[in-house]
Amino acid sequence: MKFEFVCSSVLASFLVLGFFQESVHGRPLLMSQARPRTDNAAAFARWLVSQSSWGVLNTISSDWGGAPFGNVVSFSDGLPDKGKGIPYFYLTALDPTASNALKDQRSSFTISEYNLGTCGKKDPENPTCAKITLVGKLKFRNSKEAEFAQTALFTKHPEMKAGPKSQFSSVIILETSELCNDLSTISTAHYMS
Repeated sequence: MKFEFVCSSVLASFLVLGFFQESVHGRPLLMSQARPRTDNAAAFARWLVSQSSWGVLNTISSDWGGAPFGNVVSFSDGLPDKGKGIPYFYLTALDPTASNALKDQRSSFTISEYNLGTCGKKDPENPTCAKITLVGKLKFRNSKEAEFAQTALFTKHPEMKAGPKSQFSSVIILETSELCNDLSTISTAHYMS
């Protein structure tokens, strides 16, 4: 009797873990473009931004005396297979990231190839797993570009359609001034402006 209870508990644990395994890894993405060679830094950077759906957006926090503040955010750089490598975000001014950007537009945005599953079983910090950091200023958009960006965001992230739609929600673009691209090589990072 005790043995049956232990076995059924172990089996139930495996079933629960197996059921939630996909949610631990996040939403599966379908690669819409082949991975370019890393010796073409610009093409690889555009591919990495286009294939990714989220990253860490860093701002300067006025509430914490100018300390850096990082926040996981969803983004899109355009319609599927037509991305331009420029990230668009849909944030509410009640979010600390957008609130910080209203006071100080300086920011950086980091994306890792690890999220795409193309690094295999390597650690995200492994130099052969590419990373990119875009540095620039966050700008709020209320124009034709904002309409395009909102369509792109809602296409890549359908759940955003149900989000807050008020004067407090805005499309935000990162106008990039510098790019640090660590491209799957055991060498120094590439800095482009």
